[in-house]
Amino acid sequence: MSTMTDEEIRQGLQQNRGLPYGAARNAQAEALTAAAEVSGDPALFRQALITQIDAYEYSAERTRMVVPFARLLQEYDRDPAAFDGGHAHALFWRFKWVAGRIVESPEIPIETVTRWLDDMDRRYRIAGYSERAVRQSEFYLAHATGDRERAERAIARWRAADRDSMSDCRACETHTQGWFWADRGDDAKAIEVWEPVLGGDQTCMEEPHRVLARSLLPLVRLGRADEARSHHLRGYRLARGKESLLRSIGEHIEFCALTGNEARGLEILSEHAVHLGPLADVDTQMEFFGGALVLLHRLNRLGHGADLSVPYEGTPRTVDELYGILRGQALAIAARFDARNGGSRVSDELHERIGREPLLDVLPLGVRSAGLPRAVPVTPAPAAAPARPEAPGAGLDALVERARTARDSGHPGADALWAEVAARISALPAPEVDPLVTADVADHQALAAARAGAKEAPQLLADVRDRYRALGRAERVALTELRLATATAQSGEEPRRVRELLAAALRAAEALDPAEPLRTRRIALAELSSMRVESYLRTVEATRTQDHGHDHGHGHGEEHGHEVLAAGLGEFVATYGPDLADLTAEAEETLGRLALSAGDTDRALPLLASAAARVVGADRPWEAVDPLVLRAGVLLSLERPEEAEEAARSALEHAAEVVDAEQQGIVRITLADVLLRRDSAAEAAEHALTAAHWFDQAGLASDGGAQARLLLARAYAREGRTADAAEVLQSTLPDLLQHGEGQAVSAREFLGNLLRELRDARGAAEQFLLAAELVQGWEDPRPQAGFAQAAADCLADAGLAEEAVAAYERALELRRLTGEAVVSEARILRSLAWLGLREAVTDETTAAARTRMDEAAGVLEAALARDPEDPELRSELAQTWHQLAQVLDRRVSAELPDEDKEADGDAAGREGRDGSGTSAARSTLGAAGIEALRLEEIGLWERAAALYAALGTAYLQERFQCLNNAAWTDQELGRPAAGAARISALIEEVGALPEGTAPEWLLPQAQRVVTHLTA
Repeated sequence: MSTMTDEEIRQGLQQNRGLPYGAARNAQAEALTAAAEVSGDPALFRQALITQIDAYEYSAERTRMVVPFARLLQEYDRDPAAFDGGHAHALFWRFKWVAGRIVESPEIPIETVTRWLDDMDRRYRIAGYSERAVRQSEFYLAHATGDRERAERAIARWRAADRDSMSDCRACETHTQGWFWADRGDDAKAIEVWEPVLGGDQTCMEEPHRVLARSLLPLVRLGRADEARSHHLRGYRLARGKESLLRSIGEHIEFCALTGNEARGLEILSEHAVHLGPLADVDTQMEFFGGALVLLHRLNRLGHGADLSVPYEGTPRTVDELYGILRGQALAIAARFDARNGGSRVSDELHERIGREPLLDVLPLGVRSAGLPRAVPVTPAPAAAPARPEAPGAGLDALVERARTARDSGHPGADALWAEVAARISALPAPEVDPLVTADVADHQALAAARAGAKEAPQLLADVRDRYRALGRAERVALTELRLATATAQSGEEPRRVRELLAAALRAAEALDPAEPLRTRRIALAELSSMRVESYLRTVEATRTQDHGHDHGHGHGEEHGHEVLAAGLGEFVATYGPDLADLTAEAEETLGRLALSAGDTDRALPLLASAAARVVGADRPWEAVDPLVLRAGVLLSLERPEEAEEAARSALEHAAEVVDAEQQGIVRITLADVLLRRDSAAEAAEHALTAAHWFDQAGLASDGGAQARLLLARAYAREGRTADAAEVLQSTLPDLLQHGEGQAVSAREFLGNLLRELRDARGAAEQFLLAAELVQGWEDPRPQAGFAQAAADCLADAGLAEEAVAAYERALELRRLTGEAVVSEARILRSLAWLGLREAVTDETTAAARTRMDEAAGVLEAALARDPEDPELRSELAQTWHQLAQVLDRRVSAELPDEDKEADGDAAGREGRDGSGTSAARSTLGAAGIEALRLEEIGLWERAAALYAALGTAYLQERFQCLNNAAWTDQELGRPAAGAARISALIEEVGALPEGTAPEWLLPQAQRVVTHLTA
């Protein structure tokens, strides 16, 4: 590096300022400083030191800035006159950085830190600066040493001092002042102080990133969990991957650990595992490790100590292994601070942090996270065993009675009760257990196997039937016979065998004693089940016939089978309606589904409503959920959203006792969909969030969970919570991509639009390009053209000119295939014109840009010949003329001497004139050439303004821009009066318009232009 020329060093410094913050940028800055020192150019050396300090400031090596700053300060003391106003300001500005950083280095004694602070105070007073920044640095020192009284005095004097050019930005000051209150346990006051940052009124390079992280636990403790969730989604998106924000990353990990989101916390830790080694900034290392240790401690308590966590320095580690490593290092750092400070405060606070208990059992975040493996939680041993432990059989009779009542009523809680009964009797000697209880438990287990489609289910049911028969429980035998027939049908047994079992079940029901209260119910259930199974068997037989090449009107046969089933169900409802509400409701729901399959929504809707009403009236509200959800979906498809919302809300109300996680998810995603379509985005987001949580619990994160998250993202976007929407959508994007090409395209387009709104141009371009790739084979080229154009726009915004040109050319080719998107074609051509001027404004590049603009105008003029009154085409043509004039103006500006450019720039700054910032390769237009271009510019702006005038007052702003540019060009031609006359005519015209027609700013700004031109 020592052989570098001064120019190479300057270029290196310029390049360094464009690199991502981190170790690579720091290393290059160090090398450049070394080269600059031996160059013999003091100014270059000072510039390199500042570059090195700045590189450290936004990295995990902040504390290393002390050495280069000390050298910069030596340069200042050696020759203050060498520092002009800007360089002196840069020195003093970085002084406060160092004053805040040295306290974070435990190897620097407190006495040395104090001397630095005193020196800062002295130098600031001599330079005439306020003490505000000094008192802020004093607060950092007082906080680090645990001197609460001094901290309070410092912060009071800090607030009282005047703001000046040395004051930190308002956002950074607000961050620290809110942290002061949070550190004292006043969460409400901290959030109040942070509000300007949280609300977006105060921002900077690292805010609101840090405040969003700091606010997480205070918000949870205040019961404001929804805000905490949003701050996590938004804040982590901002902080992710930035090594200068490792403290904030640690706070996000801790938040996840204390809100039941351990899997999410582990994912965040994995994303930043590269920073788990020792850091130059040991204070940041301790804080980052502290958040990780909260998570690892929690994972251990949940029984995951032996599970793999994340690698440490490239070696895989279990949770307990990593915990031991990080805990040892963090406590060692804390001990170094305590030794310097003279106390144990830092270690005590770290111990307290690591051992924190969860604040919430679970706070659904909405983002997709891989679940943790099942584990046995580690629970502390009880202080003392109960003196008289409860016997296994105590209360068993009451428990069995509750289980039987729940079973007979179809209550969703029956499964849990029978599971508890099974656990209780397993601890009892066999002779002490009632055989009927044993049979009931076996019945429950066999039924669960049948529901799961287990191969052994028919045999299990047959064994249960035999048990009940031996016990003389004929009513249970009849029911089990029916279940056996149904399970056998599900197992794929021959239809003949299934029919035999159905007949046996019906005979068993009919053979019950007439005095048996359940006889009618058993017969009705057997009839209803037989109808359904028979319909299924006919479908199976018809399919087999078709597969063997004997298709004799299969479709017609299936339709006939549905008619037979519908007729039978109708008779069933008429026969049993008054007495067996739940079975009748079941029949009506099936009739409703049959009607829907036939497209008869008018018949289906009342049937579904009746089914729900019957079971609610029979005190079985949980059975109303399915027909109501289905009814809501049908109503929504018929564009009857009010009725759909009523049905969905009713379903949610009746789902209170439902224990099936998937069903709970379905209810909520249905209501969320309805509410989003009714523009109730906030409530829709709540239900979509809960739906995603339930689907995750059901093991359906990639199916129902993905759809719920897509809805959640749409609801957040509708609310204007763009960052939240993007974070949720990105987390579930891999799942959505597996749900068919159509949804994959839609998801990528949605994410691209969100990222574009977040000004992530590169990320947005990537999504649009991937979407374009997906639709490449579609017959209609318009979607691909749209995505290619959107990608090109984003690539241009990202400064990737070459890639943008390629994307625009492809979009242009596709647009021309359709011959319909004239406006899009014109906009592409204009964008290509401007991209051609990115590198240099020469005669050649200007001519190429003019050709593109002329081509765009020609496309629009041809379309206007077919439809002369189309307002969009006319405004686009005016915009094309306007932009062509700007292109020519850019060429003129490139030709002017530097002092003339500055003058033009001043005019542009005063009145909004389009200025030039593009470098130029000189050519000789000459005075005549410049005058000709200026006259052409005026003509183009006049034509555009006339077209805007014909379009009416809605285009007053665009018209003023054209006339303003023409007026200043008149002034450049030495005829300011002509320019003033243009604007004065517009003022007179606008002044005669009704109040409120023109933008409020237009007349005052137009008058200022006239004043400047006539001065």
